[in-house]
Amino acid sequence: RIHDILLFYVKNDAEYTWNQVSMPYGPQQLKRYKKDQQGKLYTCQDLTASRPNSNSGKFRWRGTKPPSTRGWGYEVEQLEKWWKEGRIATKKDGTPRMDGLKVYLDDMPGKALQSVWTDIPRIPNTSKERLGYPTQKPQALLERIVLSSSNEDDVVLDPFCGCGTAIEAAHTLGRKWIGIDITHLAVALIKHRLQSAFGETVKKAYEEHGEPVTVSEAQVLAKQDPYQFQYWALGLVGARPVEQKKGADRGVDGRFFFHDERAGDTKQIIYSVKSGEHLSPVFVRELVGVLDREKAQIGVLLCLAEPTREMTREAASAGFYRSAWGKFPRLQILTIEQLMNGAKVEQPPTRQVDVTFRKRVKSIPKPPEQLRLPG
Repeated sequence: RIHDILLFYVKNDAEYTWNQVSMPYGPQQLKRYKKDQQGKLYTCQDLTASRPNSNSGKFRWRGTKPPSTRGWGYEVEQLEKWWKEGRIATKKDGTPRMDGLKVYLDDMPGKALQSVWTDIPRIPNTSKERLGYPTQKPQALLERIVLSSSNEDDVVLDPFCGCGTAIEAAHTLGRKWIGIDITHLAVALIKHRLQSAFGETVKKAYEEHGEPVTVSEAQVLAKQDPYQFQYWALGLVGARPVEQKKGADRGVDGRFFFHDERAGDTKQIIYSVKSGEHLSPVFVRELVGVLDREKAQIGVLLCLAEPTREMTREAASAGFYRSAWGKFPRLQILTIEQLMNGAKVEQPPTRQVDVTFRKRVKSIPKPPEQLRLPG
């Protein structure tokens, strides 16, 4: 099998949306066009119609009369209107050509999209669009699906939204949207994707439901599923979870990558998430060892419970990371409650140096032309 099939379902035959999507003309179609005196591309269409058994349209107009089996396909008033507008090509003697109705490329909707789509390639591994999600689909594919089957202000629902391609497509095309996913990893990635594509103000455009908004809700999540709690906690600080098998993290739950003194000189922050109620200075000493092993610049413990005084003193003794942006504690401890109250990791400014996730281009493309089928 070398193709997939998209199925289109409707509630009934009377109420549904289907917008004909048009594609740009290809090289073969464009060969038929030529430039007029203003440099606009046009082609010519027939002004006559087959009239073998009728007298309709069989009149002489401006010195030209169609052959006996044909007649003019338009009334004189319409022909005269096009003549005054310069829309009818002429012969050398100045009389109108029967195949001379000028149709300009700018006025054409394009080639109607057919049921076989070969113009949208897969996402290459080196593409800037690729975000590292295993089932990611091309943005152009989802935009086409949303465009053809919905109108502006309609609601687009993706109940398995993954890395949020359908959501970004819907937002780009002026649709309302609902995205659902079972993992906090997906939710964090989608929020980062939307912010990269549309800027900080996009946060005001949507609401989140189902993620912890209080410490007690975070505690419930930690008890229900420690790994989902870990993904959620790393999302609070914009870190990328480490791909790993359960129980084999080697002291690293997440990473944050940044460029410091010069572009291309990648540094990193190591994150370790602790969801348990009992904390120990051993966790701090272990993280210091991980920093040395990974040659990382900063280590951060994210804790659900309050750290002990010994942990705080141990972290302070780890020294500082010095960079062009200033100096930052080499080992830091932040609680979930502090993060929920707006606390931040002390690090170089993320807006300038963050390279943790691949980012979508921060621009809203002009939506493709949308046509509505009659009826």
